[in-house]
Amino acid sequence: MEAQDCSAEEYFVQRKVLDELSLDEVAQKGTWSTKPTVGERVKEALRCTVPRLKQTVLKWVPVLSWLPRYSFRENVIGDLVSGCSVGIMHLPQGMAYALLASLRPVFGLYTSLFPVLVYFIFGTSRHISIGTFAVISIMIGSVTERLAPDSNFIVNGTNSTGSVDLDARDAYRVQIACSLTVLAGIFQILLGLVRFGFVVTYLSEPLVRGYTTGSACHVCVSQLKYLFGVTPTRFSGPLSLIYTLVDICRLLPDTKVPELVVSLVALSVLIVVKEVNACYRQKLPLPIPIELIVIIAATIITHFCGLSDTYSIDVVGEIPSGLKPPRAPDATLFSKVIGDAFAVAIVGYAINISLGKTFALKHGYKVDSNQELVALGLSNTVGSFFQCYSVTSSLSRSLVQESTGGKTQVAGMVSSIIVLITILKLGSLFEDLPKAVLSTIVFVNLKGMFMQFMDVPMLWKTNKVDLLVWLVTFTSTILLNLDLGLAVSIGFSMLTVIFRTQLPRYSILGQVSGTELYLDTDSYREAKEIPGIKIFRSSTTIYYTNAEMYLEALQEKSGIDIGKLLMAKKKKDTKLKREQEEAKKKAKKEAKRQKKAVRHLSNGTFSLKEEKDSAGQKGQSQENGVALSTTLSSASGLGKGQENLAYQYDTTMSDSETGCNKSITQASHNCDEERGKACGPCTHSIILDISTTGFVDTVTVKTLKNIFRDFGEIDVEVYLAGCQACVVKQLDTAGFFSESIPKSRLFVTVHDAVLHILKRLRQTDFVLDLPCSTKM
Repeated sequence: MEAQDCSAEEYFVQRKVLDELSLDEVAQKGTWSTKPTVGERVKEALRCTVPRLKQTVLKWVPVLSWLPRYSFRENVIGDLVSGCSVGIMHLPQGMAYALLASLRPVFGLYTSLFPVLVYFIFGTSRHISIGTFAVISIMIGSVTERLAPDSNFIVNGTNSTGSVDLDARDAYRVQIACSLTVLAGIFQILLGLVRFGFVVTYLSEPLVRGYTTGSACHVCVSQLKYLFGVTPTRFSGPLSLIYTLVDICRLLPDTKVPELVVSLVALSVLIVVKEVNACYRQKLPLPIPIELIVIIAATIITHFCGLSDTYSIDVVGEIPSGLKPPRAPDATLFSKVIGDAFAVAIVGYAINISLGKTFALKHGYKVDSNQELVALGLSNTVGSFFQCYSVTSSLSRSLVQESTGGKTQVAGMVSSIIVLITILKLGSLFEDLPKAVLSTIVFVNLKGMFMQFMDVPMLWKTNKVDLLVWLVTFTSTILLNLDLGLAVSIGFSMLTVIFRTQLPRYSILGQVSGTELYLDTDSYREAKEIPGIKIFRSSTTIYYTNAEMYLEALQEKSGIDIGKLLMAKKKKDTKLKREQEEAKKKAKKEAKRQKKAVRHLSNGTFSLKEEKDSAGQKGQSQENGVALSTTLSSASGLGKGQENLAYQYDTTMSDSETGCNKSITQASHNCDEERGKACGPCTHSIILDISTTGFVDTVTVKTLKNIFRDFGEIDVEVYLAGCQACVVKQLDTAGFFSESIPKSRLFVTVHDAVLHILKRLRQTDFVLDLPCSTKM
């Protein structure tokens, strides 16, 4: 192999044409294995040493690796400021999102405390804020309301006249939420232990964004009842969102004006100040904690003005001070919530890892996806014993934690201390907080999710398949609720992947003159086909779902109809065989006729001699002369007949053979005409560019074998090009290579295959501008 020094814009390479066997020799392909054997791996896994034990402990408990090296001088100020800011956000969001889960606000505060402490120990992300989140809260709320509806707790009357036992209902809903949370945590821990963190890769970004946008619509509709002060009927199942929205519209004439006024005032203040925070975030040392300010102001006004008594404004109610002792979740509820728990586990992890990887990429550190599963699972599992519901990271709190200088999860610890102080000492001060104010906090924090509607025009311009995934996910989430919507969206997303591999782009490649480049002739004008050679390529891996279509596309693109050509060949062979049989029968028949004529002539000669003798005895000279003349003539005719008989027989056979040859020529001519109709210009070689194939299965191997066999029967040679080493190994293992398909049919590049074919046909001069050198 030689290389010449050229300018930076071109290069010259001169080497031998390499097939697979030549490549193995030139590149010195090794047969050794770098992977350890099963026994070695088991032995390594069971080996226990001090360094290995230390490495394992640090891997499963990441806080032990970074906390001893914590730099107070560099990080403590940022973490303190960030922790206080996030802790202040935890208070209103925890109480507001608890309403989404159909629980009392204090359980939102619990959820903002215990899981954060667990994640501090086991988490690997430095910037995300674990706690309550709108999407997870609404998923929990859909389960608690389904299993513990108000109608199950009516006392002193019927559904229309009785009152609801709120204490019993809320206690049972807490049990449901805790059971669902511990089950979701167990799922996450198990998935993390079996290194199944990659499962989230099946949730594409358009799917997650479409799902969270649809969930935001569910959150929005669920909070309208607090905004207008109405009590709509509770619906479940598909289309429940539509039914709830229609019912709220029906109840609009019954709107409580005081609650609507409180909601509008709080909403206006929150929107204005949050926009100020967004516009001046570079200049403000800390964002204005408007949510906390609104909560404090609303509580003070409601308490001292007596709004709850005067205008019947719905308030939070009793918030018990102190922490409750741990309590095991009710395992009898597992069978009722197992499906919802798995959905919560997957969605919570998807949101968590997407945010974690975003901040890790921005700040240059690594997030372990499997450890994140374990950390989130432990946060949910441990939290469920302290009456917390399922958690994940919140985008708004995480952005505040990162933007205010947070460097580590010490900020999460600081925020937990603030929440703990609130639960122990300050919780009872918020008993007069209007629920309408909490609902406005939820509304304002949904802005980021509703901004995801801008994905639609962007995806329309960039990728319509992703747009379809987004729209189907959003629509199914709206119409089928969160659980069924997630299942349908995942199924549809997987179908798009299958369809895209089943319907790839097939192309015929042509050479760009003077180069070794072979490009799609439909896309590049300068890519010209090489006469007699068809170069075929698929844009994706060939496997069982598209193998049949690969063969059909090959015939269509190359213009070679194998079925028609094989049928024509079969007809030709049948016709030739029939004509040969007919010629043989005709020859046998002619031979029998000639033999019969010989016997007849022999009998005729004998009777003529007897007649001559009798005529001589009678002395009739005239008759004798006639008879003699006849005899001589007959004898002469016999001799002539025998000679002609032999000649005629040979001539007959020659004629039959000539006819047979004519029939072969004619059949071949007819076949050539049919082949010309079936395959267009004469094609003698086909090159299959399989450089895009990453693996082969048994169906692929059989398909390729059939291609080699069928095209070989019509005298078209087939070659493979661009085959990856792993694919060659799989083909070899599957018994693809044989005497009829040697490895010499497999070439490193398409150019190598073309040069080999043209050399074999002695057409090298025709090819390419350079016989074996390539100029670019």
